[in-house]
Amino acid sequence: MSSKNINTRERILRASWDLLVTEQGCDARMSDIARRAGVSRQALYLHFKSRAELLFATVLYIDDEKGATARLETCRAVKTGRERLEAFIDAWGNYIPEIYGVAKALLAARESDPAAAEAWDDRMRAVRAECEAAVTALSQDGTLSPDFTIERATDTLWMLLSVRNWEQLTQDCGWSQDDYIKNMQYNAQALLVK
Repeated sequence: MSSKNINTRERILRASWDLLVTEQGCDARMSDIARRAGVSRQALYLHFKSRAELLFATVLYIDDEKGATARLETCRAVKTGRERLEAFIDAWGNYIPEIYGVAKALLAARESDPAAAEAWDDRMRAVRAECEAAVTALSQDGTLSPDFTIERATDTLWMLLSVRNWEQLTQDCGWSQDDYIKNMQYNAQALLVK
């Protein structure tokens, strides 16, 4: 692939990211994204065959730009289940404010836009998988509360760390980011660790 193609693809992804935030994802059409990127609709469709493909590529691009994989590697490198739980809450909880604009846009569009729903659901499956990895590490250590199966503990952690919960606590209730992280770590350990 030529560098011109790489630059065009990146311009499209950046335009899509920008429109997701500024337009809250609801009404951003392929033609709007092409116009924002300064490319023709034909050029846009050469890179992305559908809006769903573009939105999915956009959220992966955002994760890449923000170093999501490197953050998770830190979590995966710890030795105990408790450390993994704490590290994951720190990594994900501090990532939420960085992606909040896009998350809010996808959530707003999710009910009426199948492409937005597909992109959102894919990312939330990835977050749930990391929740499950933290819970499984607790189980392997023998420190998972006997009140929970791995599946129920995963569901509980995933709910606790949802973007909507972060939004309510930090935006509506006025919690600082530091308070949010400390409280989520405390609450998760109080619920899930014996």
